[in-house]
Amino acid sequence: MSFTVRRVGSTLVVDVDGQLIVGNRHELKEMMHEELAGGARHFIVDFARTGYIDSSGLGVLVGLSKRVREVDGTLQLTSLSHDLMRLFELTKLDTLFTIRGSVEEALAD
Repeated sequence: MSFTVRRVGSTLVVDVDGQLIVGNRHELKEMMHEELAGGARHFIVDFARTGYIDSSGLGVLVGLSKRVREVDGTLQLTSLSHDLMRLFELTKLDTLFTIRGSVEEALAD
């Protein structure tokens, strides 16, 4: 599992490569909290290369969503596979997050 961070204008794009699970969720949380502390407000988390998210990974995303909203920021999720999209639908998290088909689509918003 690794995270690649890149800036596109004022938006921070986080590419998640692998699985977002209990063993690595703190890495994503800490990185995004550091970026928030540094003034970043607009985030896209891209799951194009992610095969699995466990409940702790979902929990981190929910917490990050709350934190980003508290500073009037935005958090969009992109490129969810069919299985991941189904997970978000079953847990009703598709109503919490803005989900886009691609990073390009999210950047166009």
